[in-house]
Amino acid sequence: MQTTEIFSSQLPVGEILSIKRGRYEPKQKQANAKRISIVSGTHGDELEGQYVIYLLSKWLKENPDAINGIIDLYPAVNALGIDTITRGFPIYEVDLNRAFPGNKRDFLPGQLVHALAMDIKGSDIAIDIHSSNIFLKEIPQIRINKEFSPSTLPLAKKLNCDFIWIHDAVTVLEATFSHTMNQMGTKTLVVEMGVGMTLTQVYGQQLLSGILNLMKSEGIITTDQEFEQREPFSSEVGDVFYINSPSAGLFVQSIKHCAIIKKGDVIGTIVDPLSGEVRDTLEAPSGGILFTLREFPVVYEGSLIARIFGENDEKN
Repeated sequence: MQTTEIFSSQLPVGEILSIKRGRYEPKQKQANAKRISIVSGTHGDELEGQYVIYLLSKWLKENPDAINGIIDLYPAVNALGIDTITRGFPIYEVDLNRAFPGNKRDFLPGQLVHALAMDIKGSDIAIDIHSSNIFLKEIPQIRINKEFSPSTLPLAKKLNCDFIWIHDAVTVLEATFSHTMNQMGTKTLVVEMGVGMTLTQVYGQQLLSGILNLMKSEGIITTDQEFEQREPFSSEVGDVFYINSPSAGLFVQSIKHCAIIKKGDVIGTIVDPLSGEVRDTLEAPSGGILFTLREFPVVYEGSLIARIFGENDEKN
């Protein structure tokens, strides 16, 4: 593996911010070799992607003869955020995934994201790995913009995730990594899974299989190994239902994350520790798969508790 510094900046405290890329290439140069870029750590409290990149790097080191294309790894885009366990870019309090595409004369976060985008520009495929925050747990899912879904959806189906969520375009997405790279011609997928500040090893292994499966199908690696490819649920054929807390208190789960549920099933209760009373009982508005579930128990009125993917006709 070749390691290259793609961005550096002198910090006020006398230290240097350095963002690095690891690259795997075939032993012999391949004409028209495809290039894939794997990105994680844009948010400093999301660590699931770093584990996936570790697993992928380990596999590539053990199978160097399988490499036919260029595989670029960016494990820690927001290195300062990871060091301080903060979601945004420290001091500036900026969400890097709302600062793209940036430019060379921008403030420091804008310079960093610009350097990342320019370094990845020209890749055939990019995968941006995110965790949830500390409040919610997500099953492995792919989120893609409807505008780019004709080219990205076929790739998403190879990534061994459980759910593909196709979003309508909204203004804020224009400042994200995925929107910027898709506009530049790189087919970019966003993976969301697990919990913030946590490593969910089973999810990491699941996504590793998906990435290897995708790379094999695209000719980036050549191997006789077979990799798991789950048939994902897709929001093309269903709806996403939200459950928000109607009151403040403690959320007590009554059902497991990733469960297949029926309309009316109890998701959990909101309890008041002082009075010893149940304030609210939360029921599923639809049958389907519980793909998001509250992990952090303290809630306030309006706090997101769960998301369910259900069939269209469940609304009726």
